[in-house]
Amino acid sequence: MAITAGMVKELREMTGAGMMDCKKALAATDGDMDKAVEFLREKGLAAAEKKAGRIAAEGICATNVSADGKVASIVEVNSETDFVAKNDTFVSYVAEVAAQAAKTTATDIDAFLAEPWAADTTKTVKEALAAQIAVIGENMNIRRFEKIVAENGFVESYVHGGGRIGILVEVETSVYNEATRECAKNVAMQIAAMNPKYTSDAEVSPEYLAHEREILKTQAMNDPANAKKPENIVEKMIEGRLAKQLKEICLLDQVYVKDGDLTVQKYVDSVAKEVGAPIVIKRFVRFETGEGIEKKEEDFAAEVAKQMGQ
Repeated sequence: MAITAGMVKELREMTGAGMMDCKKALAATDGDMDKAVEFLREKGLAAAEKKAGRIAAEGICATNVSADGKVASIVEVNSETDFVAKNDTFVSYVAEVAAQAAKTTATDIDAFLAEPWAADTTKTVKEALAAQIAVIGENMNIRRFEKIVAENGFVESYVHGGGRIGILVEVETSVYNEATRECAKNVAMQIAAMNPKYTSDAEVSPEYLAHEREILKTQAMNDPANAKKPENIVEKMIEGRLAKQLKEICLLDQVYVKDGDLTVQKYVDSVAKEVGAPIVIKRFVRFETGEGIEKKEEDFAAEVAKQMGQ
């Protein structure tokens, strides 16, 4: 069967694959469009497997928030290079992944990857990812996602540095207007900048506190300046240092970056007074691209020489 330019164009629009790949797929399947799509899917999966060993530590975080602020998602999708992470095709794909995550019922990444891809339900999320790998030509990985459904308030998002850091903040309040959204956005920017571990000290476990007290106690005992101090004074000093540490890692106790005279909690309280309703920062999610992934150090000159047989 003769393969026409129109058939190749149609297959490209359906799959996003390259022109030559589409032409070969149609030739291999005698012009059967459905079989050609399947052929490319299989090729995409094969290409993904070849690239799977490459470290994907770059990429971006993206968020998706419903119009009423009730449902929100955040995802981290990795690529091998920063160049691809800035590519419009990659950015658009990650936005689709965030939209998928906003509708998912999955609670872990394996279940998420196994569910039907919303943009093409003949594929799973994992298969759609494989197809993107074939198109973009780099290993990619949907590393993590989280979804928040706000029952008594709303969720606000913030993305920093072109997707390097992504934030979701859940706010419990009866008022959803410009003032409360701005408050939540400011808190999200605080989280991006100061990277707190907890929302408040109520979330800090007794085990963590005990562990930190032991470290501070050992430090105090090893300091010659404390040798002649009464034990009760040293204990107060340890508790003081622990309290200072908690103010640094607990969001609501941090110094508010936009006004050093306030803590984050006092800032939120000031907005609550302004709108005439309580505002509670219930929780937050902070993703930073590539955190915890060991990046491979590349020697590009050596790699080129190797490929040239030198």
